[in-house]
Amino acid sequence: MTPFWYPLMFEPVYKDYLWGGHRIAQLFKRQDTPTPCAESWECSSRPEGMSIVRNGSLAGQTLKALMRADTTGLLGTQQSGDDFPLLIKIIDAHKRLSVQVHPDNTSASAVGGEPKTEAWYILAAEPDACLYRGLQSGVTRDTLTQAINDGRPEAVIPLLREQHVNAGDVVFVPGGRVHAIGAGILLLEVQQNSNTTYRLYDWGRLGNDGKPRELHVNQALSVIDWADADKSKGDTMPRNKKVVDGTLQARITCPWFVIEETTLTEPMPFTNDGAGFHIWFTVDGGLTALGGSGRAECPAGGTIMLPAAVDRYSLSPTDGELCRLVRIRLP
Repeated sequence: MTPFWYPLMFEPVYKDYLWGGHRIAQLFKRQDTPTPCAESWECSSRPEGMSIVRNGSLAGQTLKALMRADTTGLLGTQQSGDDFPLLIKIIDAHKRLSVQVHPDNTSASAVGGEPKTEAWYILAAEPDACLYRGLQSGVTRDTLTQAINDGRPEAVIPLLREQHVNAGDVVFVPGGRVHAIGAGILLLEVQQNSNTTYRLYDWGRLGNDGKPRELHVNQALSVIDWADADKSKGDTMPRNKKVVDGTLQARITCPWFVIEETTLTEPMPFTNDGAGFHIWFTVDGGLTALGGSGRAECPAGGTIMLPAAVDRYSLSPTDGELCRLVRIRLP
């Protein structure tokens, strides 16, 4: 049976990794988060974090089940296969994450992992918060290996390209790029559907079992793009203008996803040609989405999916408030 599509909201899937904090609950008024709460998986078809519809006639259905029922209606005419192409998360880095790397589409098969290119939309950042994206020019496999074996932050940090960030910045992290999210950053992550992470360095910390967390140095070294240093220089994009009344500003365009931003001050109509779905994340302010056979009320920090079959829909700020939005779609 083909579902009669409408704006979909999903139950968040929370992850309590040891570097997480409390801002997902505090800023977005969520009552059911663990302590600490490191991630909220907003839209996922992965078995370790499956999205379940929370609203309307399809409530209780998994994202996987919806795809089986009507792949084209949900994902669009350009998407084939039986899996959701993206994974969308909120990440709260109360403490800095490990220095890590993900394979790209070329190297993934060689190491047995899944390719992962991602982008970060910075939702909040403490003063002087920074992240690391890429290696400094001239860093080689040998120099990086020596620094990791040394084990001191003083040996590793100088090899990384440091970037201070502010709310509204967008950072692109292709597969093969060494990176780490620094402490004090809350962000929205859009990525290929992958859960492959190779840790190079974990700052000497211990896991919940009192032992050092596992590193994957050999795998990481084999998937790093050693020519990435010069390519990474322009991949942090500060917000340089404000857009209102439904005008979409492109922030990231890559082969796997597009991230756009807009601000609504009044109800706005949108259209979809059926090629792919639209996902909206409410950065500031509440939102009402109306389309297909139903509607959804989304608070700040919430996520709504408009299936590809919903060709016309409208978005309205709640109670006339200004609403800042991020839209995620396929290219």
